[in-house]
Amino acid sequence: MNARLADIAAQAGVSEATVSRVLNGKPGVSSTTRQSVLTALDLLGYERPVRLRQRSAGLVGLVTPELENPIFPLFAQVIGQALTRQGYTPVLCTQSAGGSTEDELTEMLVDRGVAGIIFLSGLHADTTADTARYDRLIGQGVPFVLVNGFSERVAAPFVSPDDRAAVRLSVTHLAALGHRRIGLAVGPRRFVPVLRKIEGFLDAVDDVLGMPRDEAETLIQHSLFTLEGGQAAASALLDDGCTAVVCASDLMALGAIRAARQRGLAVPRDVSVVGFDDSPLIAFTDPPLTTVRQPVTAMGQAAVRVLLEEVAGTPAPHGEFVFLPELVVRGSTASVRGEAR
Repeated sequence: MNARLADIAAQAGVSEATVSRVLNGKPGVSSTTRQSVLTALDLLGYERPVRLRQRSAGLVGLVTPELENPIFPLFAQVIGQALTRQGYTPVLCTQSAGGSTEDELTEMLVDRGVAGIIFLSGLHADTTADTARYDRLIGQGVPFVLVNGFSERVAAPFVSPDDRAAVRLSVTHLAALGHRRIGLAVGPRRFVPVLRKIEGFLDAVDDVLGMPRDEAETLIQHSLFTLEGGQAAASALLDDGCTAVVCASDLMALGAIRAARQRGLAVPRDVSVVGFDDSPLIAFTDPPLTTVRQPVTAMGQAAVRVLLEEVAGTPAPHGEFVFLPELVVRGSTASVRGEAR
């Protein structure tokens, strides 16, 4: 191996340490230097490691956490259509309980030589997760884009909705209807979108309602991003006297409506509920759900555009493309009743 490294290093005009970093997919090597090493491998007749072989121009991976939440299939549809229009074939990889992990799916995609990968609400959104996995991708020369959940530790382009603005829209709407005790039902605190929604909530209730931060923090409940999670969080908020609940997803909002009905309360007569996402068919629930629409089409198309620019050799800067959400008022919110006011 030493003679081989020396031969490759001499042919490429770099150090043996640099050759080793390229062959092992380590970060810290420029794209020009990496290409020189790969060219030297080819000229000397050495077979490239699987991870460094020429990438297929036709395949792009899309890694999603699951498909039970209808917002994820919607993202997959938008991203898939955008890729198809550009001549690429999307490869949908879905995580599930007891199934393949994000790392296993990523390794499979890299082994198959995909041109790039789009991660949707992946481990990048978890502030406790190790981001070295993304450094390895950079070292392997695999372009990727991360959707929902910004991290300063990952040198890649991000695409996100404005979570703070989303909650502010909800609180402002409910305050205009006369609600003064508004609760927030969100997922686990370790996720970036959750932290941003909390920031937006605390700022909004302060600005709009004049509620002190310490009091507002008592009106935040953490649970799972599921119908059952929304039900549990809303139950606690109703116990605390809330007349309105802002939820971090439409599924959680449906759980909040269930929690209200189990207490004999009517939505929106007794309790107002606001969701987030504007998932497919959510306009046809009973009552039709007031929600904040995540700009899925714009975000999905932007993710594809940025990724394909990376594939073409024009890397996007490490930063975040933030898209403004939209409040969609339907039948799950109404003016607060006189006695609650």
